[in-house]
Amino acid sequence: MAQPEYLRIAADLRRRISEGEWGPGDRIPTLPELHAAYGVSEAPVRAALRMLTNEGLIESRARAGTRVRSRPPVHRIAADRYRTKPGAPSTAFTRDQGIGWSEYRLDKKFERVEADEELAALFECEPGERLLARHFVFYDNDEPTQMSTSYVRWADVAGTPVADPIHEPWPGGTRAQLATLGIRVTAITESFTAAMPTEHEAETLRIGAGVPVLRYTRRHIAGSGRVVEVAHPIVRRGDTTIVDFRIDLDD
Repeated sequence: MAQPEYLRIAADLRRRISEGEWGPGDRIPTLPELHAAYGVSEAPVRAALRMLTNEGLIESRARAGTRVRSRPPVHRIAADRYRTKPGAPSTAFTRDQGIGWSEYRLDKKFERVEADEELAALFECEPGERLLARHFVFYDNDEPTQMSTSYVRWADVAGTPVADPIHEPWPGGTRAQLATLGIRVTAITESFTAAMPTEHEAETLRIGAGVPVLRYTRRHIAGSGRVVEVAHPIVRRGDTTIVDFRIDLDD
């Protein structure tokens, strides 16, 4: 069966972008120019352009035409990013991004909630336990790069600076926060999945609806074995994120 025209056009435009015929910021031909070049009506050309927009390859702006989007650099998430490191203030996010403290910005919203069945299972607690939900959007030089909701037990943080958003971003991140409360974190677990973004995720991270995201759940665990923080989920764009880890094996 013959390939639909819009898929053929999208594949050709994608190839021309990937091969460098049009680089980031370059204007691609107009709709009339494209439908004349491909010898089709405007409808399949529009469909092809919508597909590439959803994939995050192109964007249209008023009076600026349709242009190739700049692609963010690839970032590697290393397994040791939670380790305490001497020097300038940092968090796991700033180490992931390779940026300094002055290049880091955070949107934040705090609210008190009760653990539902899913959160109770992650915390290994009873449903209904009171939690503090901390909603974050992380920026690298004003570019939204990561979003998350981090939960801590209200009984641990009530009346402390950890419960006040004015103290965010906190140098050292969650592990450093918990240390000020006398809670020593001895283990961190992470579970990863990949999916297409929700409308809210695509809008927040400024990505096309066709750009996959990496979602993961993180748990901070105290030396007693008690789960003291759950980030569920942490969301990053999946096409520019590489998860790196090393496994040392005994001989």
